[in-house]
Amino acid sequence: MTVVALDDTDSREHGMCTTYLATRLAERVEAAGGTVQRRLLVRLNPAVEHKTRGNAALALHTDLPATEAFALAREELADLAIDADPRTSPGVVVADLDDPYPRADDGPGSAGSDAIPDGVADFAARAMREKLDLEEALALIEANDWAHAGYAADGCEVAGRGRIGALAAVGAPAAFDDWTYEHISYREFDRCGSPREVDRDSVFDAADWGYPAVWDTVDREEGEAVCVPNAPGPILHGIRGDDPDDCRAVAARIESEPVARSATFLTNQGTDAHVEPGAIGELREGAGYRVDGVVASDPETKRGGHVFFALQGPEGDAATGEETVDCAAFEPTKRFRERVRALRVGDEVTVCGEFDDGTIKLEKLAIRDLVETEPATPTCPDCGRSMSSAGRNQGYRCRDCGTSAPGKVDEALDRDLERGWYEVPPCARRHVAKPLVRDEVSEGSPDAPVHTEK
Repeated sequence: MTVVALDDTDSREHGMCTTYLATRLAERVEAAGGTVQRRLLVRLNPAVEHKTRGNAALALHTDLPATEAFALAREELADLAIDADPRTSPGVVVADLDDPYPRADDGPGSAGSDAIPDGVADFAARAMREKLDLEEALALIEANDWAHAGYAADGCEVAGRGRIGALAAVGAPAAFDDWTYEHISYREFDRCGSPREVDRDSVFDAADWGYPAVWDTVDREEGEAVCVPNAPGPILHGIRGDDPDDCRAVAARIESEPVARSATFLTNQGTDAHVEPGAIGELREGAGYRVDGVVASDPETKRGGHVFFALQGPEGDAATGEETVDCAAFEPTKRFRERVRALRVGDEVTVCGEFDDGTIKLEKLAIRDLVETEPATPTCPDCGRSMSSAGRNQGYRCRDCGTSAPGKVDEALDRDLERGWYEVPPCARRHVAKPLVRDEVSEGSPDAPVHTEK
């Protein structure tokens, strides 16, 4: 089996999309007599500063000989990769694997994963949580005698940085075990840069029809068609979900300008592949974590609408119980910030997000236990008035009735939160972050109730 992998061909300013280049390459492979069995869209570490846009690498699994596939890939890169952005550093890796060519009904884990060298599988797993360098990627590529090529756009000082992501895309089937789908429809190429013509009502109707198997198509409360990008590239809309047929069916229900071509990708989007358990005091910059703790400060809304609070380690944890870390819900997370503002000191929570510049950038949180009472001045049982302090360490006394109480009493709080998971809305969700609806409908029960955003 031949794996053709690409990355770093697009630009934040000038558009293009590596999925489009991969789709065009797939057409060339098929025209040359090959079969494209699987198209992988692999999201990598979202914290990498050199990412051109969403930090996605692409891989095609085909039976076309590696030498032919490599020649076609180089031609497509030369024709379509952005060459005017100093951040763009395209790369291609072509791996000739011994694994038998996969059948159509093979699951993602069988997509050549048995033949992927352990070092490449480990590299792919680390590419989701670390910032890897080109030298390590090239050493692995050369050690496996795989073909590769690197390019540099005007002003870019590094040629072929995209080979890091491309190699990770080769190893992805052996690195990840949770996969979803995205069906992408592309515009006629000469329309790139012009406003997209997509009927908004048909998008919302299609989203309602496909939910919950298809998710993050729209943000109903914000009134936003999330599946329609704003960037000037060739994508018309992208439909994500757990079933490829449902994704294609939702796309077919959307009324729009002409669709020039489309493709369905197997992807690690919506899987939380970037998140692993962590503890306060042991978090590494630029990685995603799931951290248990206790709210240590009242949430504070700062300039720009960003909401911050301090989190300390779980009570009874001698190692991290006193140390704290800042957590933040930034303005683009919209209504999720109301959930964060409703927290109180002492609430027990689990937070998920990227650790960056000493702060966990919240993507979701679970309320494990709520503070439900607060100390209050006792009320006189006879007259119903609040008692007054009888002096230091002398409790409280009603001045009118003479009744007394030994100290403050617990008064019930009216909380606007419930136990369970809360998430950012679809308009603010990262590509790789897992929407709660996937936990809600999965066979395995989540570890707490879920409050989904759709």
